[in-house]
Amino acid sequence: MLSGMENKTSYFLYQDNFENLSNLQVPDRKSQHLKLKNGHMLSLFFDLKLFLFIGILISTSLKLQGQEKNYASIVNPFIGTDGHGHTFPGATMPFGMVQLSPDTRLDGWDGCSGYHYSDSIIYGFSHTHLSGTGVSDYGDILLMPSSEAPFLRNYHYKSSFAKKNESAEAGYYKVLLDKGNIEVELTATPRVGIHKYQFPEQDRVHVVLDLAHRDPVLSSSLEIISNTEIRGMRRSNAWATDQLIYFHIQFSKPIQESGISSSGNWTDAKKMQEGKELRAYFSLMATAKKH
Repeated sequence: MLSGMENKTSYFLYQDNFENLSNLQVPDRKSQHLKLKNGHMLSLFFDLKLFLFIGILISTSLKLQGQEKNYASIVNPFIGTDGHGHTFPGATMPFGMVQLSPDTRLDGWDGCSGYHYSDSIIYGFSHTHLSGTGVSDYGDILLMPSSEAPFLRNYHYKSSFAKKNESAEAGYYKVLLDKGNIEVELTATPRVGIHKYQFPEQDRVHVVLDLAHRDPVLSSSLEIISNTEIRGMRRSNAWATDQLIYFHIQFSKPIQESGISSSGNWTDAKKMQEGKELRAYFSLMATAKKH
């Protein structure tokens, strides 16, 4: 567990050490328990058309005249997020299929990327975003941590945040949500979105999944395949008139309780569900750190 977390409970979305991404490991699909030096994590494997469980490390250090210069350290991901820039500040990699970033705006021309620097509300963290376009699309597979009763509408689970509690660098994003005092950290590999949630100590916490976020949905499905894994798909219509995405999520803690809503009606969470307005919540038990 990272330093300074003694009084917090940590949840993650991938096997990794956030302090040193060079230690990134590829999870063993034969084991549901991911080995990790520092804490627990949970993985969201993400791809178009197929799943590829591959972790690829791309070095950002270049040798120049016999010396290493880290150009990534001077990158400011917030450039272009204000005005009419239409960019997003979240985590991605060169040629990566995942653009993991906060969603602060649901519509409008200045919300094409899903984020605008002037906003003070976060609806969640989705895994695809466009950068610099004048047309809106993406915003697929939105997740939002919550410490309150799990409501499935964005006007309930959204949270305010302060700019002083938001930061980003190349391949990394961090923010403190005012609602519940939840710290969120994001990073990514070419095909994996990695979330880390830190909650104040409490008995139970929740993660909301919204498959109806943003773009009109043509069809979607969601299936709970174990007490730590879920999978599904989403087909949507926007700039891309028939966009199909599959996803697979693995939690670091067993799911204690779950619920799936289809068009506002609660369904059996133990069976695969299909529909155009699928939303779900997953409750996990918090484990206090022993001193």
